[in-house]
Amino acid sequence: MILQAKHDECNEKEKSAAGRKRLGKALTAFGMSLVLCFGVLSGCGQSKKELPEVELSIWSAKEDQEFLHKVIDSFEQEYAGKADFHITVSEENETTCRDTVLADPKAAADLFAFAGDQFYSLQQAGALLEVTDQAKDIIRDSGGEQSEAAKSVMKDGKLYAYPATASNGYFLYYNRSYFKEEDVQSFDQILQIAAEQRKKVSMDFSSGWYLYSFFKGAGLSVEWKEEKGTNECDWNLAGTKYTGKQVAQALLDIASHEGFRNATTEEFKQDALEKGTMIAGISGAWDAKDLETAWGENYAAAKLPTYTLAGDQVQMHSFTGFKLLGVNANVEQPEWAMRLARWITNEKNQELRFDMRGERPANVKAASSAKVESDPVMAALNEQSEFGHLQNVADTFWTPTHLFGTEIAAKNPDGTDLQILLDQMVKGITAEQESSEKDGETSEEVAS
Repeated sequence: MILQAKHDECNEKEKSAAGRKRLGKALTAFGMSLVLCFGVLSGCGQSKKELPEVELSIWSAKEDQEFLHKVIDSFEQEYAGKADFHITVSEENETTCRDTVLADPKAAADLFAFAGDQFYSLQQAGALLEVTDQAKDIIRDSGGEQSEAAKSVMKDGKLYAYPATASNGYFLYYNRSYFKEEDVQSFDQILQIAAEQRKKVSMDFSSGWYLYSFFKGAGLSVEWKEEKGTNECDWNLAGTKYTGKQVAQALLDIASHEGFRNATTEEFKQDALEKGTMIAGISGAWDAKDLETAWGENYAAAKLPTYTLAGDQVQMHSFTGFKLLGVNANVEQPEWAMRLARWITNEKNQELRFDMRGERPANVKAASSAKVESDPVMAALNEQSEFGHLQNVADTFWTPTHLFGTEIAAKNPDGTDLQILLDQMVKGITAEQESSEKDGETSEEVAS
């Protein structure tokens, strides 16, 4: 019994030793497996090749390049670890973007910035991707479906682009050393003071973009009609409250005033900087920095004034416009493209664009911030927005209005009956287009 017990004890020790040996081998093997496993996981964490690659290209104006690079950096930081980003930015003029895109949509950038009145032709051509990511939020942030900003990017209740800025309007700049705030409410008063000081006030009558302000203020309209394929225009009618002929006479009276000089916005700016004879003028946000340099602490801005029409004071109206950001319908990574477009145009980055570029935000919260509302140009644009209208005209608008305005600016040297001049202009405005493309925004109309 004792021998058997010792034998059993020895057997138990041998089994125990063998078990410890097997356990040791198992632990060693498990440890090696953990090392290998952690090594693999560590390698996965460090290798970007395991992350999805996102390759996107952007076209935008030269002036926005610095802003875009800064925004893209923050976008990549926001989504770090989600993807391996390869985002390139190239220059493309916003006023010619439509033509470049439509020439070869598949070769165009994945995202592109363009002037607002190019939206229709880009959307009709199928070049714009429908925005499905956060569409309701974008519309809300732009002021709702009835806002001008939202209307500029919607078709049949669907969203096709992102409002980026709301700077494409015009207003009055003036030198405070010559004018009080009450003086700049009336075009007559502005002209009188300029003439008394042997100075000038400018506006570009040769551009239909500016001429529109007088006709629209008189209650007359011009608008592209998709179903007809032409513009509708009543500027030459005789049965309206104020007739086009009366507006033309008012324009002729202004052009003939000794305090007035017909000038492009570039000529206005250069004259103010170099000669000092220009003390007020109608232009857009793009001239702000140069005019502030020219007039210093006397630099100021206001909404458009009233003008005398058939003995009444009539408020001048204006075109309004937006810079938009579109996503190419041919984009290979639409989810990431929409995410980036949304990031570029969100409230925070529209405020950043204002800080860096002086562009009025299209986002209503950004536009109502204290720093934006306190800026003279932004305040003038906000005030003028009550009398602003989304630009919606076809190509056939521009040449006839240029010819008419040039004749008026020259004070109608041939003495042609104003009604004849109006009839000729409206005939051209309402002519059918040779193509279905609708565009016409000039470089002056983009606050670059």
